[in-house]
Amino acid sequence: MNRIDWTGTQPARVSEKGIWGWMLFDWAAQPFFTVVTTFIFGPYFVSRLTADPVSAQAMWSNMATISSVIIAILSPVLGSIADQSGARKPWITFFAVIKIASLFGLWFAAPGSPLIYPIVFMILASVAAEFSIVFNDSMMPRLVSKDEVGKLSNTAWGLGYLGGMIVLIAVVVLLAGNLESGKTILGLEPLFGLDPHQGEDARITGPISAIWYLIFILPMFFFTPDISKGLPFRAAVRTGLSELKSTLGELRNRRGILHFLVARMIYQDGVNGLLILGGAFAAGMFGWATIEIGIYGIILNVVAIFGCIIAGRVDRRIGSKSTIVISLVMLLLATIGIVSTGPGYTLFGLLELSTADSGGLFGTAAEKAYIAYGLLIGLAFGPVQASSRSYLARSVSLNEAGRYFGIYALSGRATSFMATLLFSAVTYMTGSSRFGMATLVLFLAAGLILLVRTPYPADRA
Repeated sequence: MNRIDWTGTQPARVSEKGIWGWMLFDWAAQPFFTVVTTFIFGPYFVSRLTADPVSAQAMWSNMATISSVIIAILSPVLGSIADQSGARKPWITFFAVIKIASLFGLWFAAPGSPLIYPIVFMILASVAAEFSIVFNDSMMPRLVSKDEVGKLSNTAWGLGYLGGMIVLIAVVVLLAGNLESGKTILGLEPLFGLDPHQGEDARITGPISAIWYLIFILPMFFFTPDISKGLPFRAAVRTGLSELKSTLGELRNRRGILHFLVARMIYQDGVNGLLILGGAFAAGMFGWATIEIGIYGIILNVVAIFGCIIAGRVDRRIGSKSTIVISLVMLLLATIGIVSTGPGYTLFGLLELSTADSGGLFGTAAEKAYIAYGLLIGLAFGPVQASSRSYLARSVSLNEAGRYFGIYALSGRATSFMATLLFSAVTYMTGSSRFGMATLVLFLAAGLILLVRTPYPADRA
């Protein structure tokens, strides 16, 4: 990879250890999203922590809404301050402490316990995770040339899915017990004597993700270079806020970047909705327990790794914009497929399916159809996010990366509460989470239409 220096004016050397240290951040961070949010703890919250799955799905959606509002408000502020204070690592350390402590708190989310505690812990963990990503992402343009950022971003994202999949496999194979037999999928007693009837196989994912994160962010701290020069904290806050105000005003004259951020804001709402609600939706529809939802997650993550590897090459050859467009089309088809599937049918009844249950995992034809649509999601949801990250990195200069990646985080969260809020509202009104999931199609389609009309790189207009 071609190296560039901190000012972007002269070539400089960034060691391979530094590159790998940065990429391992995604490896460290992903189990929280894969195991806790999407495939294990989230579905446990919806299907086993309470007796009302529909209300629980709405509560889980409300948790995501609150998190998104906090992230949307503060991300650009923190990104601008980081540009002025220089160093990113102290910020990542601060939020790592919050995230790790909150994840350990999920262990206490036993059946029958007050729901407010896991909701608060999830809000804190989600906010801390996203703020850390802002600072980590803003380091990327300083590590490689603009020609290489697409490959670097997709490789790191794929590495993240691999880390998340390893943890997910460990949970499913060694920790998750069948609710009837109490045994794991291998027919063994769960490690550490975990009791599936008390949700311990799902609750343990919080501490496990915390420990994994703590261990694997260390290479980034040890080997990836950071900016050491900057303003003192108070001066950085004042200057950063002033710069943010100027940047927001500047966007009116950088219409290409503004257009991209608005498009990304809309389609990312749909992507976030799929990630947050997809596993919980499947658990509610089919009554999947930890083993089933975990295996479904493993399948998606295996596919996602290959999707990111392929997308890294595609991004380099045809560009980030085309990669995102292809991914959004796949996500649209998958979402329509999911909401069109029910007992005995798919594609809104155009294709009838057998209702017979063959026994074992995913025994009905509808479950198999759901997994087939899930494969499209697995292929697409990594590249659509990784190539969005490289799209922006190719469109801004190094010295403005922090504040623009803060606004980028804002664009990913500013209206993401709308997706989960609309899901909750439609689910409450109709009593059907299927109609709630259907609202995600609106966000994916609208974002795709806007993106097609956006210049690439975005600084061309």
